[in-house]
Amino acid sequence: MEHYAIAIDGPAASGKSTAAKGVAKALSFLYVDTGAMYRAFTLLMLEKGKDCASREDALSLLPSLEIEEDEKGRIYLFGKDVSSRVREDDVSKNVSLACAHKEVREKMVEIQRKMASTRSVVMDGRDIGTVVLPNATLKIYQVASVEARAKRRYEENLQKGFSKESLEEIKQDIEQRDKIDSTRANSPLKQAEDAILLDTSDLTIEEEIHEILVLFHKKVGEETWKHLVPSH
Repeated sequence: MEHYAIAIDGPAASGKSTAAKGVAKALSFLYVDTGAMYRAFTLLMLEKGKDCASREDALSLLPSLEIEEDEKGRIYLFGKDVSSRVREDDVSKNVSLACAHKEVREKMVEIQRKMASTRSVVMDGRDIGTVVLPNATLKIYQVASVEARAKRRYEENLQKGFSKESLEEIKQDIEQRDKIDSTRANSPLKQAEDAILLDTSDLTIEEEIHEILVLFHKKVGEETWKHLVPSH
């Protein structure tokens, strides 16, 4: 049976994860939140009292690392559900530092590719189309203005109680993460040459999901689409 892969890349808080979950549900694909995996590793570094900017500290934790995701996108660190914990402020502020190390990214890519080798996936992150799944069926590079992204993250935090940061603090955090993610030496954030640019600044989540499904429909053709989504 043929496996399909949809890669959704883009900067922090551009709506990748929410859109990817919706697309995966519509197609009955596995959703893989790679950002949560990096956050889980960051959490491990913090819990162990390690310096997130230290390559040596990061390497000391990699050999025994156990990170898993389930069908609902919940993230587990050594078997413990840390889905909510990884969204808290201390993790958000350190994730770009902890995961800039080449060896950390190589380990995560290994885990992510293994997931995609067994079934069809929708995977979102920073380097899915460029590094993790360069042969993905469809590649999306999802962007939004800093203002739109900060507002989304602020409202999500209020709703779920992840953070008490102000809108301005979140905006500054996002700008800092953009800078770190796009200038790092290993797997920097950038649009793959064959990725389709999708600006979601003025789109609702339902519109985002619809746009991606339409693009995937065009990629695979009518017959494959009917097989994957028989009710449409």
